[in-house]
Amino acid sequence: MSTPEDRTTEEPREGGTPGAPHEGMTPGVPREGVTRGAPHLGATPSTAQATTAGPQLGSPLRADCATDIDGRITFRLPPFPGAHPRLLLRLRPKKGRSETTRHLLDLDSDRPDGHRHAVLEPHPLLDEGRWDVYLLPEPGAERRRLRPGLRDLRSLVDGHLRDRPAPVAVRIPYVTKDGFLALRAWRRTAHVEARTIDVTDRTMTVTARLHGAELHADATVRLRLRGTDTVRTLRPRTDDDARGFSFTVGPGDLADGGGGAARVWDAFVRPADGAPPIRVGRLLDDVADRKHVYVYPAIERDGSALRPYYTVDNDLAIEVT
Repeated sequence: MSTPEDRTTEEPREGGTPGAPHEGMTPGVPREGVTRGAPHLGATPSTAQATTAGPQLGSPLRADCATDIDGRITFRLPPFPGAHPRLLLRLRPKKGRSETTRHLLDLDSDRPDGHRHAVLEPHPLLDEGRWDVYLLPEPGAERRRLRPGLRDLRSLVDGHLRDRPAPVAVRIPYVTKDGFLALRAWRRTAHVEARTIDVTDRTMTVTARLHGAELHADATVRLRLRGTDTVRTLRPRTDDDARGFSFTVGPGDLADGGGGAARVWDAFVRPADGAPPIRVGRLLDDVADRKHVYVYPAIERDGSALRPYYTVDNDLAIEVT
């Protein structure tokens, strides 16, 4: 079932297919991180791609990367010739627009094994979007797109368990559709992380946690009909710490939302009366593209169907058909 999205930046996660198990069926859900027991980035890999001989001329150049809990990303490349090499991170422009935003990282070459390392520190924060990773072998040289090597993302898997201060910044290395290394970045003043979505034959219940702000007594969940000013307001059930909460939605809550074959409602939380609404999504783990990986069943009642899903930006929405 397709959904009306802005597809200019959509890039389905590698290996994700419609019909993948829903959230309640993990541990079978495939993960973006390394295989359990895979070597740490600092370990000596046994594969041919990590040999110290370096890549041959014209062969794809691969970069390993590893994340830590502070948001730092370390890149590791095999030996290659070049004076003062650097990594270029390029914010992918929207369709029809020119390239404007770049970030350069120096590559160290003082390692005994000849490998080169670059570190992307947690600050400065990257703009929200998709960042392609290139090698600049030396000043003035043509940039070279990098293929992924080992991606050690284990520090991201349980990222939803740690409270995040404002602004909430997320960076996930991933593999593009055409097999290159890239970063997915989000930067938001505050963020509502959806944890579980429990779908029954009558309702769906979302359990979530607010990061970068606190819930007040007059907090509300707002479901906004996409493309309109129509809003449905729900009262959340809040936890004692003013961060965790849950809310339940049924087909009756989203009835009479206007004409059309399909209606899409985007989920927000307003932490206090008059405060800006905060988008509900799922960003704080190792899955860069969630839409075709986390697929939920529909609630079918009175000739209509209600189905939660994640958008191309990993935000939570509800489709009614």
